Amino acid sequence: MSAEWLTAIASAGTFVVIAASAIAALIQLRHMSGSNQIVALTECRETLESDEFRKAQRFVTGELQNRLADPQERARIARPESEFEGEYQAIDKVANVFESLGLLVKNRIIDRTIACDQWAYVAVRNWNAIAPVIADRRALLGVPALWENFEYLAALCEQWNEKYPNGFYPAGMRRMKLPEPGPGLHS
Repeated sequence: MSAEWLTAIASAGTFVVIAASAIAALIQLRHMSGSNQIVALTECRETLESDEFRKAQRFVTGELQNRLADPQERARIARPESEFEGEYQAIDKVANVFESLGLLVKNRIIDRTIACDQWAYVAVRNWNAIAPVIADRRALLGVPALWENFEYLAALCEQWNEKYPNGFYPAGMRRMKLPEPGPGLHS
């Protein structure tokens, strides 16, 4: 066998080893990305299920709408020169959590399908509750980017809800039999 053939075979062997190493590296990167996503999802879930967040969310989705109906109270809430005070700190807490979640989804730390499947209803519900405050603050501060990642997440989730109005249950998978709803609960 000539020297040229030995060189060609060695080059081909080197190429195979490098290609296999590159494929192994890509697989490892994918596993690392999945691991990072699991950590991020776990932290988000723990935050969203915490007593402190649930209390803030109850205020935002329950009481805030009544408070915003009073023009003087709405103006007080929107005041840009002060931080949210007292019960109104709930607005900041809820909006900031969803701002962080939106940032993680936008930057592909958390997969958008997973985020929407998990949090579509709750993200849109909270966005709708806080949107008047966001609009007022953006206008008064002249900062259209205020809580824009929360807005991004809410927009994704709203699209998701429109695309899957009956949920995202796998097609062709049988449903479990449920008992009849209790008295007075028929739709």
